[in-house]
Amino acid sequence: MKKKVVIAGVVVAVIAVAAGISAMRKKPVEEETLIPVVNVENPQMGSIELYRSLVGKVEPSDVVYIYPKAAGEITDVFVKAGDMVQEGQPICKIDTKQVEAARLQMESAQQAMNDANTNLGRQQALFAAGDIASVAFEQAQTQARNAQIAYDSAKLNYDYQVEFANVTAPISGKVETCNIEVHDNVASQVLLAVISGAGSKSITFSVPEKVVTELHVGDPISVDKNGTDYQGTINEVSSMIDDSTGLFKVKASVENGDALPTGSTTKLSVISDRADNVLTIPVDAVYYSGGDAYVYTYDNGTVHYVPVEVGLYDSKKAQILSGINASDEVITTWSSELYEGSQVQKADPNAAADTQAADASAETSADAQSADNAESTEASGEETSGN
Repeated sequence: MKKKVVIAGVVVAVIAVAAGISAMRKKPVEEETLIPVVNVENPQMGSIELYRSLVGKVEPSDVVYIYPKAAGEITDVFVKAGDMVQEGQPICKIDTKQVEAARLQMESAQQAMNDANTNLGRQQALFAAGDIASVAFEQAQTQARNAQIAYDSAKLNYDYQVEFANVTAPISGKVETCNIEVHDNVASQVLLAVISGAGSKSITFSVPEKVVTELHVGDPISVDKNGTDYQGTINEVSSMIDDSTGLFKVKASVENGDALPTGSTTKLSVISDRADNVLTIPVDAVYYSGGDAYVYTYDNGTVHYVPVEVGLYDSKKAQILSGINASDEVITTWSSELYEGSQVQKADPNAAADTQAADASAETSADAQSADNAESTEASGEETSGN
């Protein structure tokens, strides 16, 4: 009995070994090779602009410094710093001690002129009647003319004195400074007030020679002050170097810049270099090896390694000077399977769009489901509270 059991066990072992050898001899199943899917893009004609950050000083587009035309004592002050004024509006009044004297002189000259004209009328009547000689009549005419000249001169002097005593705003705008008070004695060299023109401000800044060659009248600038952006336009580009800085001075106007404090500094950016109507590709599609630039192109499923010459580039686009043309299909996605002669598959733009639409729809459905769950939870809570 034991002998039969041993023989059966040996037979089973032999069968198992044979089955294993047979399985090992079967041809293994080959794994399917996955072909990378890549996005491609044709080079486009476009422009690239590079910007340089600078610091500028805020100035009013129009600014007037008001000085007295005659010395005297301030008797009235009508404005203060921060006020908005109109052209011709009174700023202050000065007692120059000359207005009254000029008035008396004008009135005296007027009286003399009236007397001379009255005498001329009498002499003219006598001359017409033949009672006086022509010499006497001519003398009366001369006296009348001289009296008229004296009066005109006295009146002009009086008008000047009144103007000197009553200081007015020469332009409309904002009073930037006004540091005078009643009873102050002022002379012709004392600054009474500063008025900046309303509506626009100017930004003055300096740039090196390399940058000034790229700046032109009419170019835009961007101004940032306390997180607020303002747009401006260059209206002056100096062609001479400032001896004090060794730089070129540039001036730009900023419309609607009333909120910019006069005299403050602000950050701005200007175009430092640009390339117009050039061949461009996404900057991420350019690779470098040993300092040499290259791209991968797609050609009927085959990848080609193409050296290129790069010009200007920013954070999005790169200028291509040589190596490819507008008909080439540049691979814009990276893969470790990219090398000369490798096989890839071009992504279907329509499929990508459908995927994005499906993702958006799924996200909308998820949001709606979350809202329904929230409403159900809230209703359940209210019912529990009522019980």
